[in-house]
Amino acid sequence: MRNIVGQTKSAFDVGDIMNNEKLLLVSLSKGIIGDLNSNLLGLVLVSKIQIAAMRRQNMAKEERKDFFLYIDEFQNYITDSIESILSEARKYRLGLVIAHQYLGQLQKSDALTKSQLNLKDAIFGNVGTVMSYKIGPEDAEMMAKQFAPVYSDQDFVNMDKFKAAIRLSVDNQPTPGFSVAPPNPFAEMPDAVLGNALKELSRLKYGREREFVEKEIIYRIGAQ
Repeated sequence: MRNIVGQTKSAFDVGDIMNNEKLLLVSLSKGIIGDLNSNLLGLVLVSKIQIAAMRRQNMAKEERKDFFLYIDEFQNYITDSIESILSEARKYRLGLVIAHQYLGQLQKSDALTKSQLNLKDAIFGNVGTVMSYKIGPEDAEMMAKQFAPVYSDQDFVNMDKFKAAIRLSVDNQPTPGFSVAPPNPFAEMPDAVLGNALKELSRLKYGREREFVEKEIIYRIGAQ
């Protein structure tokens, strides 16, 4: 973590990635870097993407290219930045795709500051497309209102595995919900050779040797 956040210059520019149709894949596995570190890096990256999107204010509308931010395990990265992205970033062509398990995760409290953050209203008030797999009775009651009159709460509770219900937004108008069977990611094995080659190419282009980073940080600490 010190080697990541302790460098004086970032290896990549989020604004460049966003404006030139590049991809940024970030693995924040808690099993590798720990719970606290995963949350910290995720919050930093979300904030940097939000800032890069807001800087598009200086660009002409026709020059703004679509950029999508996908966040899995969304409940780990709930901040005020997310609420700002939901309500304001659309005009800067930043789309948000978020995935989580149940609605209770959208309510977050901080015991230290005694603050409460509830994003459920912000999400349902701003998102256009909603997709749901099989869920529990409490969440099913809420989702049934979103998909009425096509689906009831029992439809969500008893939904088959690997199947989902989806409601689209077309030209800012909601469509009736319908069933889908998304591709099973475990049905086909990824191309491991190609994946390793791409990671190695990215490391060579954007990465730095760990020993040089550590020496640089130690030098700056000693110089102070």
